[in-house]
Amino acid sequence: MAEEDIETSFQAAIDAGKINGAVICATDGEGRFVYNKTLGDRTLLSGEKVPQQLDDVLFLASATKLIATIAALQCVEDGLLTLDGDLSTVAPELASKEVITGFSEDDETPILQPAVRPITLEMLLTHSSGLIYHFMNPLVGKWREKFSAPDEAGVRSVEELFSYPLGFQPGEGWMYGPGLDWAGRIVERVTGLTLGERMQQRIFDPLGIKDGQFFPVTREDLRARMVDLNPNDPEGLGRAVLGGGGDMNLRTRGDFGGHGLFLPGNDYTKILRSLLVNDGKLLKPTTVDNMFEHHLSPGATESHQSALSSPMGHFFRVGIDPDMKAGHGLGGLLMRQDVDGWYGDRTLTWGGGLTFAWFIDRKNDLCGIGAVQAALPVDGELIAQLKQVFRRDVYRKRAAWKEQQ
Repeated sequence: MAEEDIETSFQAAIDAGKINGAVICATDGEGRFVYNKTLGDRTLLSGEKVPQQLDDVLFLASATKLIATIAALQCVEDGLLTLDGDLSTVAPELASKEVITGFSEDDETPILQPAVRPITLEMLLTHSSGLIYHFMNPLVGKWREKFSAPDEAGVRSVEELFSYPLGFQPGEGWMYGPGLDWAGRIVERVTGLTLGERMQQRIFDPLGIKDGQFFPVTREDLRARMVDLNPNDPEGLGRAVLGGGGDMNLRTRGDFGGHGLFLPGNDYTKILRSLLVNDGKLLKPTTVDNMFEHHLSPGATESHQSALSSPMGHFFRVGIDPDMKAGHGLGGLLMRQDVDGWYGDRTLTWGGGLTFAWFIDRKNDLCGIGAVQAALPVDGELIAQLKQVFRRDVYRKRAAWKEQQ
């Protein structure tokens, strides 16, 4: 299926009832090559079907993390934060966290060790801080089960929802976690604005983006265009994006930089293109260059490689093959090699939930998003294949376009 084109493979999945549609956008830096494609329909709460549109509002899930990264790096440029400084004054909750290494013989008392160094913003942005999602680490999951409020206890802030101990010593390991949620709260603390307000002022306004909002989406004009507001998801939780769940949004209060943003796909592409051309609208050129560098310590790099080759590794590799060289930049997975006909060295890429993929390839001057509108129940294997068709076929389409110039 990897050699199939977007139109054929996506339409076949629509015809089979496996997906409802897709929004795909890709562009080069100058905007000479542009591939914008919508397929299929979205279903309104009334049950009426309407054709998918480029400005339909999408739940970004973890694709929010790139935008939160930009917001944090703007605070560094403004002198409000540093990448490698101690965050204890602005986030004392992080400074007090200890590392969980096990439980006592009676299985009731966690065994905790003090952190040997402070958590830095760079660690938060690269998932090397020791903060881990509870479902990624058995010890953290067990701690949460014993000591956290139950899920039905109501909505919680970043501080309340991610109160768990660390899974490893700061800077010494790698595992996917809520570092960007904490980074978003830190942005709020040093700016005095909500994360959404800060993003609007410093990211969206400079690019002419008017249609971004954190969960819950309250603007009626945006709600009318939400893909995830439909008879299978009447609360607009992004259930299909999260594989059929969506409870995460029900448990959160405030703007979560790790998963909470809703935004049209064509607007997300504006952000990618700004970073691609390094136009200075969002960040200084040197800051953007730094995003596309490997930012893990030797120990964290080894841990990252282990995660990529683990049973969960296909989620962390976001489309690259297991034998390809990769690291971690500021904002996503970082390619560390050229792949013939595909990603260039230092391509930055990540995604959101099971259905959203994005990449920025500065070497080959191309960026794009692929947002698959999955049907419930979600066929995860098929969705992964379709995202890979998107990732590969936009390069083939670009090559064909070049031949015609």
